[in-house]
Amino acid sequence: MPHASETAAHSQTLSRGVRALEILADSRVPLTIAELAESLGVHRSIAYRIIRTLEDHSLIERDDSGRLQPGVGLAVLARGVARDLQTAASPELGGLADELGMTAFVVVWDHADCVTLATVEPRHNGTAIAQRPGTRHSIASGAPSIAIQSAVGRTEWERRMPDIPYRTEADEARERGYAISHDEVIPGVFSIAAPIVPSRQRPSAIAVVHLGGNMDTENIGRHLQEAARRIAHSLG
Repeated sequence: MPHASETAAHSQTLSRGVRALEILADSRVPLTIAELAESLGVHRSIAYRIIRTLEDHSLIERDDSGRLQPGVGLAVLARGVARDLQTAASPELGGLADELGMTAFVVVWDHADCVTLATVEPRHNGTAIAQRPGTRHSIASGAPSIAIQSAVGRTEWERRMPDIPYRTEADEARERGYAISHDEVIPGVFSIAAPIVPSRQRPSAIAVVHLGGNMDTENIGRHLQEAARRIAHSLG
């Protein structure tokens, strides 16, 4: 589970390298060395040394214009991230996306953030909202965050995450079995999420997103709950 480690010694160079990867992953367009250096708050020469090291491991690559973007090495590393959860969730995501006509995704809890682990878009809905793996948002907002809080419970949440308030909506989601949010992470977007609570892993959530319009939230919530239970059962 997340825990405080601010006093632990750490490598500034390693921290900058990881931050560089986060910046590139979050950017919708490739960046120049100067843009990356500015985002890191370091001199261009320092950024260049970090880039060269990451390039050596195929974690960063350059496009035809020399701009920087995430490299294929990240995909190799990502295959090992929560491998069991990804394997168990994959068929459920595909089924939800096609049956509900919405983008379905799994979110994991990472300290003060939620991170999209895997996502599937419906095959026959050209207006579905894209949700990229690796996307982060605060654990304080959005239906997946509420669902995860509901699985942890108020007392345990306040012990582990004293700086992030436990939402009253999480108590409601705990009773209902799923969480609902609107206009929180993405303007105009509804999200519904159910917690995945395997016995030996931290809580995560399975969710769908929808752009406005009327939704049968009860039916969608039931589908998500059933999918979450099957995933949790697969994980043991």
